[in-house]
Amino acid sequence: MTLLGLESNLRERYPHQLSGGQQQRVGVARALAADPQVLLMDEPFGALDPVTRGALQQEMTRIHRLLGRTIVLVTHDIDEALRLAETSGIDGSR
Repeated sequence: MTLLGLESNLRERYPHQLSGGQQQRVGVARALAADPQVLLMDEPFGALDPVTRGALQQEMTRIHRLLGRTIVLVTHDIDEALRLAETSGIDGSR
């Protein structure tokens, strides 16, 4: 929880008592707790406001550099893909 900037008192709260950003951070913390080599994230920031989205994108970049894990991020936001990706792929089929 410390890695993701979550206060320890959040452990006592129910999911509906957390903000959208806190819920996303908890989800990432749960995924990282399993110590995966590859972390798959499907539209992880889509439902967040722009300020929270930007903050979490920066956090994910920091965590990626710190832990060295491969993160596969699926997004429809081309700006987000360009901001976060080292390598990107585009599926142009409909």
